[in-house]
Amino acid sequence: MTRIVEPEAGPRSKRAAILQAAVDCFGEAGFEATKWSTVAERVGIGQTALYHYFESKTHCLLTIMRLELQRSHDRFVEATKDAEEPAEALRAAVRAAYEVSPHEVLQMRILQSHMDLLSGARRSKREEDERVAARQLVQVVERDWTNLLVKGMSQGAFPLRDAQLLGASVLGLIVSVWRWYRPSGPTPLSEISELIEGACVRMVAS
Repeated sequence: MTRIVEPEAGPRSKRAAILQAAVDCFGEAGFEATKWSTVAERVGIGQTALYHYFESKTHCLLTIMRLELQRSHDRFVEATKDAEEPAEALRAAVRAAYEVSPHEVLQMRILQSHMDLLSGARRSKREEDERVAARQLVQVVERDWTNLLVKGMSQGAFPLRDAQLLGASVLGLIVSVWRWYRPSGPTPLSEISELIEGACVRMVAS
């Protein structure tokens, strides 16, 4: 799998601040509507300084997408590692998907809104490296869910079905929330998590 080596985060580095400001801007106003200069203003640096860290707005977007995919995978692994029963692991994985901060909600909204960006090669090497790494992480995340279901089926906890198709369906249901959910909306995320958890268990176990 392609590994992106993260730059050293020295005391004077603005990379983390740029990523945070970009997530806020892209998540609130949309990627296309956000000017690259607006991100610089939020960080308090000149626009030319952005290019020391990211060669383009798209490069920054792809980096955000890759980091979110890596976070999702790591969270899945952490949530399911101690689960002894397959149904328990499934429930834990779904709950973990919704145990997020408002900033992470924006990251996931950005990721789901721009998945099409991962389908075509980029001319820039740095953009292409990020795209390839993100695309591979998509496959890792999909494999996480498929393997969880395969294990449950092999133990007789879940009915035998096409685990890859079922895993994609479960994951699709989970991530669809980020297209419409807003922290300021009338429905708390905990209520949505409980609803989706129940739906996923019914999909898989019945």
